[in-house]
Amino acid sequence: MIASGALQPGDRIGGERELALRLGVSRTTLRQALALLEESGSVRRVQGRGGGTFVSHPMVERDLSTVVGVPALLREQGFTAGSRVVSAALVPAPEVTAAALGLEPGDLVAEIVRIRLADGAPLSLERARLPAALFPGLLDLPLGGSLYELLDARYGTRPAEAIERIEAVACGPEEAAVLEVPEGTPALAITRTALDSSGRPFEYSHDLFRADRTRVLVRIPGGIGTAASARENGRLIDLG
Repeated sequence: MIASGALQPGDRIGGERELALRLGVSRTTLRQALALLEESGSVRRVQGRGGGTFVSHPMVERDLSTVVGVPALLREQGFTAGSRVVSAALVPAPEVTAAALGLEPGDLVAEIVRIRLADGAPLSLERARLPAALFPGLLDLPLGGSLYELLDARYGTRPAEAIERIEAVACGPEEAAVLEVPEGTPALAITRTALDSSGRPFEYSHDLFRADRTRVLVRIPGGIGTAASARENGRLIDLG
C-alpha cells in the first residue's frame, strides 16, 4: 500500500486488529511486518493519545564526502526542492563567525536565513553568514535557490572544501514550529565552514535538519592505521 501510493507520507495506518483482518494474517505476523517496516524507516510509531503507526516521509541522504547545496542534493535524489527566505540582512559578525571567516568581530556579514523544503515539507532551517565585502550586492539577488550556484555564477566563488561538525540536538519551540514537528523532536545540527580553491573561508553556516527526514552517509577510506592517521585521512564526526 505504501509502494503503490495508496498510503501517503503522514497517513496513519489502521489498528492491528483491522489490518490483520484486512490482510488475512495473524496479529503476530502483522507486528513482525510492522517492526521490519519501522526498522527500515518506512513507518514510525508514536506513543500516547493520538499516536499510532504513520507512514514516514522518504529519507534525504546527506553525503558528507561532497560539498553540495541542498537544492542540488534534493534534485539528485528525486525530490522537489523548495525554499522560503525567512530573512536576509547585513549584520555585525559575532566572535565565533568572525573567527571562522577570518574577520574582525563586528565586520559586516550577509546573514541569510532560509527554510529548505523537500516535496513541499520542511526539511531544514539554515542560517548562512558570508563576508559582505566579498559579495557586494548579494542581498539584492534572488536567494530562493542554491546559494553555491548563485555565488559561482555571480562572483566566481565555489566551495572546494568544507569543515562540518554534526551534533544531535532537540528542537526548541521556535525551531519546532518552523520545521513543523513537536517541540523536543530530534534534529541534526550541522555547523559548516566552506572554503574556496585558495583556502579562503567564505561561508559560515548553521543548518538544522529534521532527524526523521535525514540520513547521513560517510565514505571512509580503507587501510590499516592508527587513530592519528584516521584523523589525517578521514573525517571526524562529533555526534554530541
